[in-house]
Amino acid sequence: MNLFEVSKEISDRLVSTFTRDDQGRRPVYGGSEKFQTDPHWRDYILFYEYFHADNGAGLGASHQTGWTGLVAKLIELYGVLDPERALETGKKAVFEKSRAKSAQVREEHLAHASGHK
Repeated sequence: MNLFEVSKEISDRLVSTFTRDDQGRRPVYGGSEKFQTDPHWRDYILFYEYFHADNGAGLGASHQTGWTGLVAKLIELYGVLDPERALETGKKAVFEKSRAKSAQVREEHLAHASGHK
């Protein structure tokens, strides 16, 4: 594996704590059926302080994003980045595009939340 592949593998492992498995369950929610199955709650992702080492269930405070909030950035980053592009554009260009996209999404969210689509 090259360094890019190693970083992608680590990212994928972190992200998998928050994504649905083959049974449609997210490890982060452990045995909490409300968050696993309720259609009003199952798509809201909580970023806990720490996690159970064996099953990935979130533990501790869920109202702070802390380091786990970086998972959202990893999803975004690897969604637009591949090894060739990283070499071609360099990390500065990738982060600038990522920052611009984040600002666009934030603006769209604020507009939607205020009722101005």
